[in-house]
Amino acid sequence: MISLRRPRLRVPLSIASITAGVSALAGVLWAFLAPPEHLLVVSDGRGIALTGQSLHQFDSSAIFVWQALIIGVVSAVATWTVRSARGPVGFAGLLIGSVVGSGLMTLTGLAMATLLYPVVDNPAVNDVVARPPGIGTLLVLIFQPLAASIVILVLAVLSPDDDLGSGRHCGSDPESAERESAARRGAEQASSRPLGETEH
Repeated sequence: MISLRRPRLRVPLSIASITAGVSALAGVLWAFLAPPEHLLVVSDGRGIALTGQSLHQFDSSAIFVWQALIIGVVSAVATWTVRSARGPVGFAGLLIGSVVGSGLMTLTGLAMATLLYPVVDNPAVNDVVARPPGIGTLLVLIFQPLAASIVILVLAVLSPDDDLGSGRHCGSDPESAERESAARRGAEQASSRPLGETEH
């Protein structure tokens, strides 16, 4: 029984790990795309945003959301193309990978942004410093798993097959499927036996 379950677990684990890995790389890309906010130092420990720079906070969050939506949609479509991944097990792997990946994209993105725009210690008055971009709110973390879930739901609803085209009969486990296959082969062999042949 263990040998039958391991192949079924390998697919969702692969989906989860690939989705999380791609999301982490997307976080690095976000750090390069998201604009920093430039501040004018007016006194010790105080700064004001230059004209138009405060809008970069929204820009950074918007770029993060768009990347999360794209990864969610693409990962869901890629998962659906793997017929053996269609169903609850494959969706669980995609959902876990999307949730973990969204967190990794945040961590890698913020870490890379800090490296690109390091904090300046004790800047002089009238200096212009760059504040690293941020995601704004933790609510942006829900977009990737939400997009992946919606795409899988739509594809499942549009599928004309009861087994979603996975090739598995609904409600059957690997052992019963193997028994049905063996019984079918036995019936085919019996039906192909010559009419004049009798058992001894």
